[in-house]
Amino acid sequence: MDPVIIVGAGPVGLVLSLALAAQGVPSVLLDEDPGKDETRPARTVVLREDTAALVERLGCKTLADEGLRWAGWRSMRRRQLVRRLPLGEGAPGDDPQAAAPVHVPQHALVRGLRDAVAAQELVRTARLSRIDTLEQDPAGVTVHTREPGSTWWRGSYLVGCDGARSTVRKLLDIRFPGRTAVERHAVAALRTELPWPDEAVLHRLPPWRTGGAEVTARPLPDGVWRLDWLLPPRGELVTPDVLVARVRDTLAGWCGETPPYELLDTGVYTLHHRLARRWRVKRAFLAGDAAHLLGALGTQGLDEGLRDAENLAWKLALAWHHGASDLLLDSYQAERRAAVASRLRAADQSLPILRGGGGLRTLVPGSARGHDSLLSDAHLGCGPLGAPPSYSHSPLAPPRAEAHTTVGTAPGAPVADVRVTAPDGTPVRLRERLGQGQLLVVLVAPGTGVWDRRHWMRAGVMPRLVEAVDAMPVKGELLVAESYPGASAHTVLLVRPDGHLVESFGGVRPAELLAAAEAARGGAARTSERSDHTADIN
Repeated sequence: MDPVIIVGAGPVGLVLSLALAAQGVPSVLLDEDPGKDETRPARTVVLREDTAALVERLGCKTLADEGLRWAGWRSMRRRQLVRRLPLGEGAPGDDPQAAAPVHVPQHALVRGLRDAVAAQELVRTARLSRIDTLEQDPAGVTVHTREPGSTWWRGSYLVGCDGARSTVRKLLDIRFPGRTAVERHAVAALRTELPWPDEAVLHRLPPWRTGGAEVTARPLPDGVWRLDWLLPPRGELVTPDVLVARVRDTLAGWCGETPPYELLDTGVYTLHHRLARRWRVKRAFLAGDAAHLLGALGTQGLDEGLRDAENLAWKLALAWHHGASDLLLDSYQAERRAAVASRLRAADQSLPILRGGGGLRTLVPGSARGHDSLLSDAHLGCGPLGAPPSYSHSPLAPPRAEAHTTVGTAPGAPVADVRVTAPDGTPVRLRERLGQGQLLVVLVAPGTGVWDRRHWMRAGVMPRLVEAVDAMPVKGELLVAESYPGASAHTVLLVRPDGHLVESFGGVRPAELLAAAEAARGGAARTSERSDHTADIN
């Protein structure tokens, strides 16, 4: 079968190619650039706990070498400290502290992902390959790349990860409506010492002359900080002299006087909010900035792009190896577009309150502290602006089973990263077993950690559960956990390859487990050629 064609070799395209390779699917990366990394210290990304774990699981070593997990978060308003939150590395259920995001230069992340791709035999990269023609038929996709690498490429599926000006999206004639210039920021990367080592700072209404409405300081390794100043929506030309004045005033405001600093990089960027009308047309898909733009109020667009890649990868892998129903392939758009649309709605509803004056802002008692908490949650990956998505209304969700039991994770939400025992008896984290193209079945069995696996595999409910997992329509892996938040003994969890909970059962129920697994794969694959069906969710 032909490989999957991925157009665009940015972080999302690279992660998608690695995620497909992890599930045995070959891909071709069409990169219109020559593959040289531009070093821009002021262009950085913040990865939340789940997306950082995805990147590391796929073999990118950059986060450990060049990224920094924040030790804490500070929210300030005028001259007062509003909130200080210690951050930890622990997984949910293990550490009472909030999980720390990872802050890393984008060029370093891309370099680490390219190194991982270079070590993958299933990924082929074609540089200087810009597509100008896209044709589809029931069996695959054909694209043409223009000079200097003029040639035709044949693929089973195609994914456009080619950014905000996506050629794929234009060739598919997909509208990309939204709002322009939602926020403007001036940014600087510099090496200096601030009073809060390894802690990120959000300072609203700072009291110095050039502070503006908001300034954020986010640490990187080796004493480097990224500073962002929120700019008025229009006007205020930010010249080099003006930006240097902002840097000096901000450092003096925090430190009492301007400390020594080395200015590494500067820039001004504008944030837009847009959402593609369709994310799937027959065998072609959109992901990342080609499908959506967001980033105001601390939300992270790259996080959502990486979640696109993880969601789509296991569905394309199932289709590539075994065929798939249109319901499964349509579910990518249904789940991911709805999740991003919800994030954009939350941002659009919050912007007038957080950035404007009067109106709703004057009617909310204690609003200053609530606004600071909302912004902090957006930066830290919590609340409506930042929390990982839940696919509770997914077309892949099974009907509520009679044996359903409630646990700490709702159906459709990401599972907690608990410790489990793998089939070979090795203790691992649950997240380490994701992304391998198989459903995970987790039995909660307190006390099994002190037993030899040879004994408990033949004891109690295990033989029946092993038989039920073997009978599932999709390959499954049986794991055992000593505990899971909110779960009692003998609870059985069915987990998708991207880590979202399908269903939780009170005990071993083979028929209901089989039905839930069938729903999670979107029903039986067609044996005939796939149709040209595509969904259009408005």
